[in-house]
Amino acid sequence: MKENTMSDSSQEVKFLRVLGRSEVFTLAFGAMIGWSWVVLSGTWISSAGTAGAIIAFLFGGAIILVIGLTYAELAAAMPFAGGEHVYSHRALGAGASFICTWAIILGYVSVVTFEAVALPTVLDSLIPGLDKIFLWQIAGWDVYLSWVLTGVAGSMLMTYLNIRGVRMAAVVQSVVVLAILIVGVLFVSGAAVIGSTSNLEPLFQDGLSGIALVLVMVPFMFVGFDTIPQAAEEINLPYKDIGSVLMLSVAMAIAWYSLIVLGVGLSLDEAAIVNGEVVTADANAAVYGEPGRIGLLVAGLAGIITSWNAFILGGSRAIYALANASLLPSFLAKLHPEYRTPYNAVLLIGALSVIGPFFGRPVLVWVVDAGGLGIVVAYSMVAASFLILRKKEPELERPYKVPFGNAVGIAALILSLGLSLLYLPGSPSALIWQEWTIIVGWMALGAVLYLFTTRTTSPSSFTEE
Repeated sequence: MKENTMSDSSQEVKFLRVLGRSEVFTLAFGAMIGWSWVVLSGTWISSAGTAGAIIAFLFGGAIILVIGLTYAELAAAMPFAGGEHVYSHRALGAGASFICTWAIILGYVSVVTFEAVALPTVLDSLIPGLDKIFLWQIAGWDVYLSWVLTGVAGSMLMTYLNIRGVRMAAVVQSVVVLAILIVGVLFVSGAAVIGSTSNLEPLFQDGLSGIALVLVMVPFMFVGFDTIPQAAEEINLPYKDIGSVLMLSVAMAIAWYSLIVLGVGLSLDEAAIVNGEVVTADANAAVYGEPGRIGLLVAGLAGIITSWNAFILGGSRAIYALANASLLPSFLAKLHPEYRTPYNAVLLIGALSVIGPFFGRPVLVWVVDAGGLGIVVAYSMVAASFLILRKKEPELERPYKVPFGNAVGIAALILSLGLSLLYLPGSPSALIWQEWTIIVGWMALGAVLYLFTTRTTSPSSFTEE
């Protein structure tokens, strides 16, 4: 039988398998919910209406569930660090693998950058007067030195946490996710009792165009379940259970986003949603008063930590996998001798994230949309890899085998390609020039690193035994 192993005999330091079931779940679920549900709920409802936004999340979430099934089977069959790289390398070869993994890394870096900007945003709401020493203006937004330094300091702290080891990061993740769940349940249940159905109007805004504007953000909102395969070599579970936990995390995220939109819609009228800055916190204040606003902002701060933490972990493992296959410089594949983490890859993710705060709050939307395109490109290539490996290697042991696998794979491929069309010119949700600048710059950086590395080293490969 063929077995997928990575040829890294020179790598003396190995990952530690320390992540249990609850830690794997909180890693993925915490990655998906993050801070966006606090700051962007008003944007979703204003764009599509309450019902339209919920439909966008249910429909987009269903697409992610189908795509997640392909990940679940592949992660259980090939439990190696690097996720997308492992699958696409085996099915499509080194060049396609680099494109796929570099695309998902853009999504991860975008989330980490998002959180570096979200941190001073939420602290500014909790601690008025944070804006000190004006620097410049970006897209109509005043950027202040104290605001920037807050985001940079947060990046440095989260980078340090992830260098110290996956166990510490996992413990922090589990505690913080539990706190977020408690606040979320209290908010939604309170909104159901105190809120008014009349606030739900308009149920739809701008028809299909409005739904498309929300749908284009959905891949970014749900990216995070794929941190499970990224950290596969650190998971201490039966391989079949890896796929089951992955699917559960996606289902929970669909429920979370839909209920948060419903809670905000019940709590605030249209004017309050349009004029609010941190709308979900305003909605919780409508239910519980000012303590509710503060509690929700604290939960949002906790969400920043969970998402930030998970995507540094996932992104660094993806970079490690490319470097270990000689598709990125070899120093990025080094593991810390004590903490067993790819510390140079973690440092690279951290260094890239500190750029975000210098562009102020407008960069939140830019990185959501640019990162979303990278995510759906990777998803489509994973779906293609799923189909190819089903045909090419039918004897590959698949502990979590998806029923009607070929149909699921075709559906995942078509749906992910369909999502990608939403980002292109001609679509009502097409990317703007700032977002294309991010994408083109990322592609250029990847091309330079790939060409330099592959021309100066001999690429390693997977061996079959």
